[in-house]
Amino acid sequence: MLVVIPIPQYTVKIEVIDILGEGNCSMDQKIGDVYSYPEDRGKICPTSFCIMWPMILVMLSGGRFDGFEDDGTSTTVGCSDYRHQVVYKITRNAIPDS
Repeated sequence: MLVVIPIPQYTVKIEVIDILGEGNCSMDQKIGDVYSYPEDRGKICPTSFCIMWPMILVMLSGGRFDGFEDDGTSTTVGCSDYRHQVVYKITRNAIPDS
């Protein structure tokens, strides 16, 4: 007998919460910018996206890392630009059953 276990589905929101250094991102991202994954993937800095991708996959699958905030629903990550590091908050939200 095949048992089907429902996999929770999530949405992922990515928000720019800080820009260190001079406060100017070379990719023109600004504090308060909000992106939805996967809909806005092309709007996010490609280098930042590569850094966030593993965390996005974990969040989409319902997993968590040590250090996740808000009971495992969010985390923060910074881009690799050491002069103008953009800090993102990545948040997972469950999609309600329809």
